Amino acid sequence: MNTTAPFRLRQAGLSLIELMIAMVIGLVLMLGVVQIFIASRAASQLSEGSARTQENARFALDFLQRDLRMAGHFGCVNDQAHAVKAIDAIGYHLDGVTSGSGEPLDFSVPIQGYEATGTAPTNTLTLGATWSAVAAAPKSITGLKPAPLPGSDILVLRYLDADGVTVTGIAAAPAESTLTISTAGGKRLNAGVDGGASVFAIADCTRADVFVGSISGGTLTALKTDLSNYSANNAMTMVYRADAVVYYVASNTANEPALFRARAKGDNTYGAAEELVEGIESLQFLYGLDEATDIGVLKPPTGNIVGQQPANNVSTGTDAAAVAQWRRVGMVQIGLLARSPQQAGAEAPKSADNYLGVLGVTIAPGSKDDKRYRASYELSVALRNRLYGN
Repeated sequence: MNTTAPFRLRQAGLSLIELMIAMVIGLVLMLGVVQIFIASRAASQLSEGSARTQENARFALDFLQRDLRMAGHFGCVNDQAHAVKAIDAIGYHLDGVTSGSGEPLDFSVPIQGYEATGTAPTNTLTLGATWSAVAAAPKSITGLKPAPLPGSDILVLRYLDADGVTVTGIAAAPAESTLTISTAGGKRLNAGVDGGASVFAIADCTRADVFVGSISGGTLTALKTDLSNYSANNAMTMVYRADAVVYYVASNTANEPALFRARAKGDNTYGAAEELVEGIESLQFLYGLDEATDIGVLKPPTGNIVGQQPANNVSTGTDAAAVAQWRRVGMVQIGLLARSPQQAGAEAPKSADNYLGVLGVTIAPGSKDDKRYRASYELSVALRNRLYGN
């Protein structure tokens, strides 16, 4: 007797209902995997945006504080000490420069700021809105390339570079003097300056002179400067590169806000600015003023900072009174708003209690959330060349 079941009765498989149940279970599992992937990707983007923002902000603050601490450096005696000792021994041999005017080579004002309208403490900046530019800025500032962005303050610093070079020989003449330095020293003075340095200073512990010049090998030519008051090979007479730099926020080639720095040239203009770091959206400064209101002969600064003011409350003048006010600055507070270079999945704050603030300026979210990660950073810097008139 044949007990083998027909072929059709021995077929095995899944019914339609079983197949549908399996598909549902698979879809649920796949949906969970996708959700985990999306959440992981969002966390990674946010983490990367936070890290990039923090890195850029720290880099910007490092640049700013390093140059701020050099403001007023004039060799072994700073600019403020010259004023206090009644030694009118800083000579400025620079054509077309008026003290207090805000011109790039106005070394009589080692620190000077320009306030963007509507960015003082208690004001609000709304992301995506139209911000205002700095007020009362000279043509050298408004003509910077690339142009400064509105909503951000501008800072100008003037000082002698820290790397001085020993003077081994001086050939002085009323119209032109030449200094003999080492060839290696000449290379150091030109280092980091596109096309070579063109503004220099010579200083000992009693006087200093700032002039336009040029270096050829181990010879530095000082144009229109008589250096007969200086002696060579005395371990005190040094020559320095004189730097005047402006820090500001502008758009880079990718149309992203970035921190820029431009250096003054011997023709009393700023050269093309260099991008330092991307993602800096707004730059704010407050200036700490010394208690002494008229620093000068036998009137040293007290070292007691009695108030912190935006630039337009320090001075917007272009005269001797303005010079005196900026001489009172003994510390600077830096505040910056930094954002991630790309979208980071960040959510805009929903409550005003969670809005970012930069030195008292409230940063309100715009009507459209761009998903960028943003953070504010602040730093107080004491001007070491302004402490107690040292």
